[in-house]
Amino acid sequence: MKRTQELINQLNQQLDRQESPAQMLATAQLLEAELSRLASLAAANRGSAKVAVMMPSTMKMYAGQPMEAKPAARANGGVATGQQSEWPFNPLTDIPTLAHQQTARELNDVIGNNGASLNDKLKADVVELAHALNGTPVRDLKKAIGVNDRYVFISELFRGDEVMYERSIKTINGFRILPEAEYWIQRELKLKHGWDENREIVKHFYQLVKRRFS
Repeated sequence: MKRTQELINQLNQQLDRQESPAQMLATAQLLEAELSRLASLAAANRGSAKVAVMMPSTMKMYAGQPMEAKPAARANGGVATGQQSEWPFNPLTDIPTLAHQQTARELNDVIGNNGASLNDKLKADVVELAHALNGTPVRDLKKAIGVNDRYVFISELFRGDEVMYERSIKTINGFRILPEAEYWIQRELKLKHGWDENREIVKHFYQLVKRRFS
């Protein structure tokens, strides 16, 4: 039994030092062989008496620590009955899969837009802001016209004549009320330049003029 005790002590020391499972398995196999030899001697001495021995090789090594193998399969999809699992857990049931995860919700469902998409809500906000800005009064028509609008007005409404554009804006700014400005625009600009009131650029110009006198 001295050899058996030495192997057991060696296996405990390897466990304390957290040596690799391969090294511990080699020691366990030596211990198994020694126990088998002792069991054979005991059986020979006792005649027909039988000795049941639990060998260390029946232990499963996992992460440097000995762990007993799990018994028979679970009823919900484990390994076959009577077989020992090679894993310390059931990979078919213990590992989450897509079927166990909650269905991802759309961003619109999270923020709660009552059926309207986020893009639709943003577009509606932009339209409301643009509508509010279109009704904002301006004190100086020349300053209210941006660089892009000025270029388009000169090109599309004043036939590229920048001097006529500047003179017209200055004249419109000099009127006191909107009817005076509309009458002058009708006579001096719309008729002479053939403006089409259905064009968006003409409507935009009229909108700026109205804001000047609002």
